[in-house]
Amino acid sequence: MRIHLTILSLLITLPLAAHALDLKKTLKEAAEKSGIDSGSLNSKNAAEPAPAQNADTQAPASFNWKNPSREEEVQLGREITGNLLGASPLVNDPALQQYVNQVGRWIASQSERADLPWRFGVIESEAINAFAAPGGYIVLTKGLYRKLENEAQLAGVLAHEIGHVVKKHHLKVIQKQQLVGLGAGMLSDKISSKSSKGNQTLDKVIGNGAEIMARGLDKDAEYEADRDGVALAVRAGYDPYGLPEVLQSLSATTDQGGLALLYKTHPHPDERLAKLGDAIGSRLDSVSDGKTLANRFYQIK
Repeated sequence: MRIHLTILSLLITLPLAAHALDLKKTLKEAAEKSGIDSGSLNSKNAAEPAPAQNADTQAPASFNWKNPSREEEVQLGREITGNLLGASPLVNDPALQQYVNQVGRWIASQSERADLPWRFGVIESEAINAFAAPGGYIVLTKGLYRKLENEAQLAGVLAHEIGHVVKKHHLKVIQKQQLVGLGAGMLSDKISSKSSKGNQTLDKVIGNGAEIMARGLDKDAEYEADRDGVALAVRAGYDPYGLPEVLQSLSATTDQGGLALLYKTHPHPDERLAKLGDAIGSRLDSVSDGKTLANRFYQIK
């Protein structure tokens, strides 16, 4: 699990290169250095992404489930994502991972939680889905990525997941579960993750978090993330119809087998489109300078 997370953390700090990178060599060199300079997308159509954040590598000594700190949230998300990567590793395409991280970090820099150490990845799975974990960890499946046709559509998908993290949708569900389990008399107590009991509790929470990712959030949280995702994509300079186009494409997919997991974690695309249309109305008609950037969209080899 630590190996997978190390790879995911490194991806946000690597410059986008035109040639493929030697992943093993990169990891070896990274282990010998204290840090790696970040790069940026070279484009006249979008602003430069914010510099890479330093990864939170030190786990906090304790968890306060009543009011988790930023560091606690990041640690929790890192562990949950590690479990996911243990089952479905990252696609072995460093250029793809760098590209998705650059796009994701640029969109995240436009959000209310730009200070998080955002990490993005594409995992080996032909299922069509995307996941967000607390603290800024976001992954989408290779199956979903293959359905995308331009960068604006990728931006719409990532912005939706960023919306979940910004609103702390998954974290709030986990908090609620923990506070109910701890009981009213323990609300002000902190559970030491260094103790045996603390480790057992943390392991259980990580498992619960993975379960939440597997079964999804309630519909209202998904609809909110759709609205926020469209707004974030527009703020980042993308065409506002990126996410709606993806939803339309998924709805029109004839082979529904790959969508089984998506339907377990999200409302049907038609429902999401209807709710999005009701919420936004004709306001997107005034957005005329959004970019699709189809020519810059990275194609999986």
